[in-house]
Amino acid sequence: MNQIKLNDFSIGSNTGFVLIAGPCVLEDETAAMDVAQYLQKLTAKLKIPFIFKASYDKANRTSLSSYRGPGLKEGLAILKRIKEKLDVPLLSDVHRFEEIDEAAQIVDVLQVPAFLCRQTDFVMEVAKKAKIINIKKGQFLAPWDVANIITKVRAAGNEKILITERGTSFGYNNLVFDIRSLPIMREIGYPVIFDATHAVQLPGGTGTASGGQRNMVPYLAKAAVAAGVDGIFLEVHRNPEKALCDGANSLYLDSLEGLLTMLKQIDSLVKNKS
Repeated sequence: MNQIKLNDFSIGSNTGFVLIAGPCVLEDETAAMDVAQYLQKLTAKLKIPFIFKASYDKANRTSLSSYRGPGLKEGLAILKRIKEKLDVPLLSDVHRFEEIDEAAQIVDVLQVPAFLCRQTDFVMEVAKKAKIINIKKGQFLAPWDVANIITKVRAAGNEKILITERGTSFGYNNLVFDIRSLPIMREIGYPVIFDATHAVQLPGGTGTASGGQRNMVPYLAKAAVAAGVDGIFLEVHRNPEKALCDGANSLYLDSLEGLLTMLKQIDSLVKNKS
């Protein structure tokens, strides 16, 4: 398996899992900095590699009135200040060609959203500019279909590829996580991340917004780590009930330490790490 190096850690093969975590979308700088500092201290304590995740603009909201974030200019400025103050790597998603160049200057891992993963020109343009590219597997794809996306990314000259599983459409307003997808995609040869919070999302489930089942996140996350996944993706918030985006499937910050401690124990057992 290709190992992806980022700062002082590696992702993939038999290394410990990386945590990609943060709020769904930037709400304000103070709150984002608070979450990033909390996560940085916690992951340092638990010796878990950490990438801070937050979106500056969510273009794929259910409703026209849904909160999207501060936008490209202000959002990237906030992310840049978090990166400079805390010295943490960043992940954010891009939705438009016009964003790619500017985002690539600041963000360490550029993410292609699930609904755009089959847009060939867009995927290849992100791949050309990204230091590391994370492809969200579309809810409509089989795990073996990911090989076609990776071929596009490699054709653009990028070998630093992460693939993220976020569940598969299962009827209306529902997703299901097929754990078989993790080993199938890992066999392609690139690190696989499991998005435990989006996998319990109920897309559009409340009519004008998505619902979610955050109580199911620990079960799916533990199963994914037991299956040898290379990273866990979690959306978190101080008070998910008041989050402006994806609160229903986001975890409370103060619930993380116990979960991450358990995940690390499982990861160590599975990967035979002392």
